[in-house]
Amino acid sequence: MKSAMVLLPRRTLLAIAAVVDVAIHARPTPVAAKSLAARHDLPPRHLETLLQDLVRAHVLKGVRGPKGGYELARERRRISVGDVVRASLTGQGHSDSNKTTSGLLEEVVMPRIEVAGAGFLAALDVVTIEDLCQAAEVAGKGRVAGGDFNI
Repeated sequence: MKSAMVLLPRRTLLAIAAVVDVAIHARPTPVAAKSLAARHDLPPRHLETLLQDLVRAHVLKGVRGPKGGYELARERRRISVGDVVRASLTGQGHSDSNKTTSGLLEEVVMPRIEVAGAGFLAALDVVTIEDLCQAAEVAGKGRVAGGDFNI
């Protein structure tokens, strides 16, 4: 990875990678959490809460059964990176335990950070999972099987 300032937590970056992975590999059968975890060198339990957060946010759809797993809940051109970021940041695995009573932080710093954050999310809303799948294909990091699909 290039040495650039990364503004997103690792959990969120994993969420984006997981959704792109599902978009690439979920045809014709859903992607098992175990396979997904293996490709990202993670224990399957580590991903499970993250995947459930993505299901609750209607980014992924959980499929039960022996050939179950995860698939996209919508067309990949209709899922933005911003959608994935919001799902990972509002899910169970993210806590806002750094509450403070600092007037400077609450009245000066946070309002400006929130404006910048809204701009950052707006920029991420322009990037779709389809865009990342195409970039993965060009980089040789995945095949885009069957292209986009209609639900």
